[in-house]
Amino acid sequence: MAKRPQLTGRAAVLAVVVCAIAMSLAYPVREYIAQRRNVAELKQQQARLLAEIKALDDESRQLRDPAYRKRLARERLFYCEPGQKCYVVMDDTPEQAKGTAEEKQAVAKPPWYETLWESVEAVDAGRGRKAAGS
Repeated sequence: MAKRPQLTGRAAVLAVVVCAIAMSLAYPVREYIAQRRNVAELKQQQARLLAEIKALDDESRQLRDPAYRKRLARERLFYCEPGQKCYVVMDDTPEQAKGTAEEKQAVAKPPWYETLWESVEAVDAGRGRKAAGS
């Protein structure tokens, strides 16, 4: 008895058709997954923005309250009511008034006259090179 080949013509055609279908579905499936991911990211962004809007609405509502505004003026601007005695302790700064490390570094800049003198020296050094090169 003759041995049948393992791969018949029908099986080969079927394999090619299955591969063609898989190849034709790969791109739409990939786009579908990408769009689903994009929708999920947009929903997260929307939730984040809605929370931010709610916080800003709450802050706006607080700022419309005269008692809150008076308290802010006393705390931040050290305002006093007429006839009231107010004291400011200079060493005891609130946590809000303390700067971050970046702000402290910005304050640690050299004085303006040192910066000016360094720029004059830099220009003078540049002229000396041009004169020597000329």
